[in-house]
Amino acid sequence: MQNAPDSSLIGEEYEVEVGPVAHGGHCIARTDEGRVLFVRHALPGEKVVVRVTEGAEDSRFLRADAVRVLEASKDRVEAPCPYAGPGKCGGCDWQHAKPGAQRRLKGEVVAEQLQRLAGLTPEEAGWDGTVMPAEGDKVPAGEVPAWRTRVQYAIDAEGRAGLRKHRSHEVQPIDRCLIAAPGVSELGIEKRSWEGMASVDAIAATGSQDRQVVLTPRPGARLPIVELDRPVSVLRVAEDGGVHRVHGRPFVRERADDRTYRVGNGGFWQVHPKAADTLVRAVMQGLLPRKGDTALDLYCGAGLFAGALADRVGDKGAVLGIESGKRAVEDARHNLQDFERVRIEQGKVEQALPRTGITDVDLIVLDPPRAGAGKQTVKHLAGLGARRIAYVACDPAALARDIAYFRDTGYRVRTLRAFDLFPMTHHVECVAILEPADKGL
Repeated sequence: MQNAPDSSLIGEEYEVEVGPVAHGGHCIARTDEGRVLFVRHALPGEKVVVRVTEGAEDSRFLRADAVRVLEASKDRVEAPCPYAGPGKCGGCDWQHAKPGAQRRLKGEVVAEQLQRLAGLTPEEAGWDGTVMPAEGDKVPAGEVPAWRTRVQYAIDAEGRAGLRKHRSHEVQPIDRCLIAAPGVSELGIEKRSWEGMASVDAIAATGSQDRQVVLTPRPGARLPIVELDRPVSVLRVAEDGGVHRVHGRPFVRERADDRTYRVGNGGFWQVHPKAADTLVRAVMQGLLPRKGDTALDLYCGAGLFAGALADRVGDKGAVLGIESGKRAVEDARHNLQDFERVRIEQGKVEQALPRTGITDVDLIVLDPPRAGAGKQTVKHLAGLGARRIAYVACDPAALARDIAYFRDTGYRVRTLRAFDLFPMTHHVECVAILEPADKGL
């Protein structure tokens, strides 16, 4: 039976050869008619039967799941997690791939984004093409590193904890998340009922025994009495978005670069337990701060990079951090209060930075949100004449776009490093070091 031109193709099946990996945790394939498919649960080179999950006759492309593998890749393994697979949990993208293959796929995505959006080969970006695993994450094929120190559990209508399905609000109840860090798993979130809650965020700090849950109730619901398997502090999210302490500390203490950082109200901190130290090391090795340098830490959060810079530029140096979140600014000021020449300003970078009146700096670190810094911010930063700029990126497409903007304003990539700080998912963290293009000429 033929579909009408605008009819849904959801549920249709096609036998396809799987092509290259694409940004977003899927591979590209084409039907015999040439229709583009974004396929999850497949690997390049495989022959599979896919079932369409999104799209219609007039769609530019279709989304689909590989539901039967006819010819498997040598990189395929049986997914260790029982909730990984078509129609199940959307948290992981590559449970069906060997760990080394996952890192190669991520490297291919970074390389493709650099080429397509910045016109750079890996060699031109000073990158050897590898994605490095975090310390302790090298596990045999078929096993999963338990790395995720912050897990947001969605709660279904029956009060069961789970994770959302891919591109869906539907909840997949689970009894255990394999990638959750031990400090999260030991709380036993999945074992109890959370009736009336929309979500429960579980946080296990790195470098301290602090544990915290952040409850988001459904409108009108009463807060439950929280009795978990380990001591925790409890916060709740109000209907206006504010976060309020129920009992215990309103913050957790994280440890990185030989310093302790307070992070309050479920605020941002790197999720992998080795991520903060890994990124600080990469940034400082790239910047090579000197005593007396002036530096910016943009999108500074709780002050991780500002603290590392302050340690290294010394009493005669100065560091300015800029962060939009009010609670994160309070935390950063608390965390860095022993540095007299560190200042933290609140505001969006594109608005707060021009207000500072700063016209030149020696070093810049920026760790923008997933959308990137953007053309205007990059232009402003390039005008400050920094000796080196460290760009920390959780999205390779945003990184490549901003690198292209930096190139247009006179900066080139000196080195790039990529780290697998989100095993089993499609996410990858990169650190690019930029310098003036005419340096040394």
